[in-house]
Amino acid sequence: MGLTEDRGRFREVGETRREDLAEFISHGDLGGSDADRIRIPIKVVDLPAFEYDQRAAGGVGQGGDGQPQPGQPVDPEPGDGDEEGDPGEEGGDHEYYEMDPEEFARELDEALGLDLEPKGKRVVAEVEGDFTDTARSGPRGTLDVDEFFKRGLKRHLATDFDESYVREGLFVAGADVDDVFAWARDQGIPVSRAWIADAAATAEDGHGEPVAALDRWESFDALDAEVDREPVTHRIRREGLDSVPFRREDERFRHPEVIEKRERNVVVVNVRDASGSMRETKRELVERVFTPMDWYLTGKYDAAEFRYVVHDAEAWEVDREEFFGIQSGGGTRISSAYDLVEEILEEYPYGEWNRYVFAAGDSENAGSDTTERVIPKMESIDANLHAYVETQPGDGAANARHADEVEAAFEGDDGVAVARVSEPDDVTDAIYEILSTEAEDDGPRTGDGRATGRTDGGERR
Repeated sequence: MGLTEDRGRFREVGETRREDLAEFISHGDLGGSDADRIRIPIKVVDLPAFEYDQRAAGGVGQGGDGQPQPGQPVDPEPGDGDEEGDPGEEGGDHEYYEMDPEEFARELDEALGLDLEPKGKRVVAEVEGDFTDTARSGPRGTLDVDEFFKRGLKRHLATDFDESYVREGLFVAGADVDDVFAWARDQGIPVSRAWIADAAATAEDGHGEPVAALDRWESFDALDAEVDREPVTHRIRREGLDSVPFRREDERFRHPEVIEKRERNVVVVNVRDASGSMRETKRELVERVFTPMDWYLTGKYDAAEFRYVVHDAEAWEVDREEFFGIQSGGGTRISSAYDLVEEILEEYPYGEWNRYVFAAGDSENAGSDTTERVIPKMESIDANLHAYVETQPGDGAANARHADEVEAAFEGDDGVAVARVSEPDDVTDAIYEILSTEAEDDGPRTGDGRATGRTDGGERR
């Protein structure tokens, strides 16, 4: 292998060794990416190069303007490059690997063992599928002949019977038309009294004597013991079927199946504590958890909208740029954020939108606000998933109880996730804890809006 091929091979290897996704999320620069383009740094490997031996300095032909100097790399391909003084054309983006949110979602699934299947909510179109539905009316050209025949034949078989067997009932001693009709019905034979009356009026014994003058059987039991009733299906197999009497009620007309196309759409409301206790380190941990989840859900859903709420003792909506950096000097009342979340989600009906509410903070909250106001609000707001991320570096504060109280209140409820992040290395575990919580099927919800349980049983791989 020549130097040129070897150099190309090393460059190819270097460019494919981008930074590990989990490492990038936990420690990388997330600010270089945006909602539609995620830039992952590449781990560049050193390329081989020859250098002039510094020990060979001096001597004839050494030095001078334009001449190679000791330690200077040797160009393996002289003349293959920019002319002296010309600017280079190679860009600087080769140090990053770029992916769109769809690729990011696939790779995060693989890296963390996630398997979120988005659900279609909002109907965006109705299209006609195959002619698989039927109705009692329709154009004559759409008559389902097979169904028409099957219904007629089924009705015919249900009303047909062994006529010779019923006629034998007329030869029972002392039996009249009513007696024969009652006996036939007890046998499950679908014969009418009028048919038996007609048969009695016309039946003869073969010698011109009316049936009424004959006593061939002592009783119906004696008749049943001597004469077997032939099933209709056996007679049809033997004699065939000349015709099937169809009725208008047997008609069925084919219609195309109406298929609803549903858009897999989602709204994510991100909530962050902006009170004075949320210092830079805590805010950075919030960003490292929320930003990859935004990218992930953007890649998973056909349409994704994001709203951002910050709060201290009051709550207000901000844009994404302000969300991670803003800080106030006020106290903390988390319920104020959920009051605003409830208002925002009125714009996104749960029957038409997948809804996620992700909140984060250092678990510090005023008095009994969590138990008296936040938890009831979480119960009443319908969402695919509620999540709270505690960002509390070190051992945390003594009054940081919010995450514990939420976790205790919703224990066993798979519509709520609680994660704790004390350092960057905890970030991917928190993301997994949140995104793996939602069940494959939302399932029925209780009157207070809480999901009744998950069905995926997903276990981290």
